[in-house]
Amino acid sequence: MATDIEDTAHAVEAAAVMKLLSARPRLLALGEPTHGEDALLDVRNELFRQLVEQEGYRTIAIESDCLAGLVVDDHVTSGAGTPDEVMERGFSHGFGASAANRALVRWMRAYNDGRPASERLRFAGFDGPLEITGAASPRQALTALHDYLAARVEAGLLPCTAETLERLLGADDRWTDPAAMTDPARSVGQSAEARELRLLADDLVALLDAQTPHLIAETSREDWDRARLYGRTATGLLRYHFWMADTSPSRLTRLVGLRDRMMADNLLAVAERGPALVHAHNGHLQREKSTMRMGGLPLEWWSAGALVSVHLGAEYAFLATALGTIRHRGVDTPPPDTVEGLLYALPGERHVIDAARLAAGLDDALPAPRVSPWFGYAPLDPAHLAAADGLVFVKDVPQSR
Repeated sequence: MATDIEDTAHAVEAAAVMKLLSARPRLLALGEPTHGEDALLDVRNELFRQLVEQEGYRTIAIESDCLAGLVVDDHVTSGAGTPDEVMERGFSHGFGASAANRALVRWMRAYNDGRPASERLRFAGFDGPLEITGAASPRQALTALHDYLAARVEAGLLPCTAETLERLLGADDRWTDPAAMTDPARSVGQSAEARELRLLADDLVALLDAQTPHLIAETSREDWDRARLYGRTATGLLRYHFWMADTSPSRLTRLVGLRDRMMADNLLAVAERGPALVHAHNGHLQREKSTMRMGGLPLEWWSAGALVSVHLGAEYAFLATALGTIRHRGVDTPPPDTVEGLLYALPGERHVIDAARLAAGLDDALPAPRVSPWFGYAPLDPAHLAAADGLVFVKDVPQSR
């Protein structure tokens, strides 16, 4: 079996990845089994560089706040903001502290310097403005969408004034109260004001769609695309807040599903630009249902990858990432009867593996699932191996610098 696996393993390079695929995908998704490890982001960065130089990729989309990501995109395309400001304001989930993310932004900015707009690299966050502790206020997205429309369409077509939005939104801390994540009664998502905002947001998005030819001619497709992002985010956040106030047993399942729905909508918009590398947790990018435990409850929902693959078919490809050790997190050498254990026996540190051939070589006997001693690392599910287009394996993950 070790020899068979070695035959399917190659260096993690763009050329080796493309050989696993029938055609260049519009979205090439690279998963990770844990967050916060720069060694995994270094693999992502190098693969993106090769995809840019060899395969014509021009966008990278990561699991970070889609609105904050606009700060990064403005910087890499035009130089707006200082590097420190961009890392502080352009990432969510603490990802701005990563040296590997800083290196990515620096390389993209250097690559774009002096190039025409059509050849510049683009950055996108594709997560909603959501954290484990709750969701952002819809203020930024709603007011930006209203401002864009108010400057370009007849006032009589607008469903409300900016003053009406301000009155209904109220103070932001009403929306961002972290207690609302565990106590639905603390959420304002089903208040009379929030219900009216949902209707107004829907009307604003409908007006944006109805005025598309005029708006693109008046501004640009780029500005219109950004307005669409504001619209998706406003309606998504209001929907998310509505269900934060729900008291049914399905509340958490609905919330995690809504998050991935927002991710999927953003990824489909990214795909419209052309080929992109997508990077996020394996659980958000796989084609199978995702699972986790939250609040002591088992949750199952369809991932963003599953939703996107229905729309894109073969133009969506998924590379899962598995790893051997994260010793600084207590994740030691994997047992030999696991997928990770079989791969750990290979010479070398990093490999891309033909997942289908590996799964076929296992015959009908699936390896044992690995058990993680650390909650922040999700081992590969052996039953998901055959559904991946490829598998990236990193043998040892050192502590981030």
